[in-house]
Amino acid sequence: MSTIDWTVLIFTLVAVVVYGVFIGRGQKSNESYLKADNKMPWYIVLIGIMATQASAITFLSAPGQAYTDGMRFVQYYFGLPLAMIVICITFIPIFQRLNVYTAYEYLENRFDKKTRVLTSLLFLFSRGLSTGISIYAPSIILSSVLNWNIYLTNVLTGGILMIYTYVGGAKAIAHTQKLQFLIILGTMAFAGYLLIQNMPNGIGFKDALYLAGKSGKLNVITTEFDWKDKYNIWSGLIGGFFLALSYFGTDQSQVGRYITAKDNTNAKMGLLLNGLVKIPMQFAILLIGALLFAFFSLKPAPIYFNERSYQHLKEAKPEQAAVFEKEHQDLQIKFNAESKEILKLKENNSPQLTKTIQNFKNTQTQVKALHGRVEEAINQSNYNAEKTDTNYIFLYFVKNTLPVGMIGLLFAVIFLASWGSISAALNSLASSSLKDIHLIFKKEIPDEKTELKYSRLHTLAWGIFSIGVAMFATQMGSLIEAVNVLGSLFYGPILGIFLVAFYYKKIDGPNVFIAAILSEITVIAIYQFDIVSFLWLNVIGAAAVIIFSAIGLVFYKRKAVNS
Repeated sequence: MSTIDWTVLIFTLVAVVVYGVFIGRGQKSNESYLKADNKMPWYIVLIGIMATQASAITFLSAPGQAYTDGMRFVQYYFGLPLAMIVICITFIPIFQRLNVYTAYEYLENRFDKKTRVLTSLLFLFSRGLSTGISIYAPSIILSSVLNWNIYLTNVLTGGILMIYTYVGGAKAIAHTQKLQFLIILGTMAFAGYLLIQNMPNGIGFKDALYLAGKSGKLNVITTEFDWKDKYNIWSGLIGGFFLALSYFGTDQSQVGRYITAKDNTNAKMGLLLNGLVKIPMQFAILLIGALLFAFFSLKPAPIYFNERSYQHLKEAKPEQAAVFEKEHQDLQIKFNAESKEILKLKENNSPQLTKTIQNFKNTQTQVKALHGRVEEAINQSNYNAEKTDTNYIFLYFVKNTLPVGMIGLLFAVIFLASWGSISAALNSLASSSLKDIHLIFKKEIPDEKTELKYSRLHTLAWGIFSIGVAMFATQMGSLIEAVNVLGSLFYGPILGIFLVAFYYKKIDGPNVFIAAILSEITVIAIYQFDIVSFLWLNVIGAAAVIIFSAIGLVFYKRKAVNS
């Protein structure tokens, strides 16, 4: 990067850290540190919810996801608006009435202590792991730009954000998320504009969309039902509904955002608007990936977007790399020529268009197959790097195409997006581990100052844990997919516990405790044997808790009658 880019990057990051420390100064109690004194208006709640979900993974991996698999990932969010309505009707009034620090406090009142602890542990394990993945995402950038070791950049990325998160707590997080998200949305919109402006030969937005469509990248809605298909309208509406219901209704990283609201009305407005805004925002981010495919259909694309990984292959197996490069060069010339021919024939409505499109698709298949062989060769070369280059596609475009200054700002954006979600996650992890685990077994705290010290120590401990997890995230492929798969392994049973608590008043604590354990075992077994795609695990996990609880209730009733 240029000196100007470095200046922009460093200035933006330092400004956010300083702002976070300044706005979060003077913390004196856990009410302020963990709940921001319940003073947040609806627009801060909205931005906090969106910033917590939209991590660096969203802005780094989502365009790559659309580049490789098309835009059908957006269907993952189709169940979100309905889930927001259910949460506003059922979850928020209960949490606000009880004035809870964590969602799991309610479970002790409804069931018993061990059910609260079990649910909290499921959350802590899943959120701790996914936070580590969120730290790893921006670490890729530092590693790629500076040519530094990925493990060193994990420590730097996770360590810097700890400054204001540790000092300022929920208040600092809420206000820095506001600043971060405004910078992020503005910069991403400008990056999309520059993508169109950099299309070759005066090709405009409509032409780029046409090419993306003919390549199959605008597959926004797929209606064919398939249990193993990860992204279709059915898995999105049903599986996505249950995942969103669990994530926004029972995951403390999100609950912690709207329990800071002034009142019920502000909490509900923030959630409902999130349900309306999230889908078009995600659509726009994925569209950048589809347009990137059109861009690299018209300009030569690299043989592999992770340049460091491919360089290792060239050094380890130069003869094999030379064969790959010759085939890649021939295919790129052919692919670029066919792309330009399609746009030319389209303007004249030529009868040759159909045949040219078919040739284009055949070449696209050959390019994809070559990419697969290169990827396989890299993975077999014992190089400790990512299994795919999906997370590097947008990064490659930024580094090699955008003007001076914009590159540094976009790198800053990916850091800011990461910090917004990670800081909220660390705050929620600290809230849960302190309130749901630590203080249950150590009830006597001498004063508020000591409790605040414990909160900060929990925040620090989870930061160190998440950095440790980031060290092992290199083999997870598409990060946006990995983090959602991880959540789906745990969210279903957690949601099932809450659904039983809300709607099945006759089921008691011992019953739901056993049902939750059996449900988690069932979900992991189904995932291990690859029976259905991951979104359905949320439905299965929630339903399994309800079914096992109902069976247990019948069993206990019969046992009581017989005795």
